[in-house]
Amino acid sequence: MKSTVAVTFTLLLCTGLFSLPAAAAGDAEAGATLFKRLCGGCHQVGTSARGSFGPQLNGIIGRASASTTDYQYSDAMKSAGLVWTRENLTAYLEAPKKVVPGTRMIFWGLDDPEKVENLLAYLQTFQPQ
Repeated sequence: MKSTVAVTFTLLLCTGLFSLPAAAAGDAEAGATLFKRLCGGCHQVGTSARGSFGPQLNGIIGRASASTTDYQYSDAMKSAGLVWTRENLTAYLEAPKKVVPGTRMIFWGLDDPEKVENLLAYLQTFQPQ
């Protein structure tokens, strides 16, 4: 009986250690290129970023939705009550109108997981230290 418990425990321990999800780092450089092409017309990042046609995205990861003061958010975004985690940002980038019905964002979505990860890696470079 002790050997069965020991084997079971060992298997569970090994399964837990070796099945940890790999951190999808993404390619920030590729994300910068993609950001300029897909997002840069409406959104800004960097030291002089400000809201324009869309809100500035500095520090977006971990920020509450509709929380910057230099942009007029839609009622849908104001009432969304989201925190922009990587998971929420991924879902939003894939299908904005599904995550926040009524959003004014004019973007149909990005269905390539690698590109989404690259964008998130780029945005991560604008997080406060």
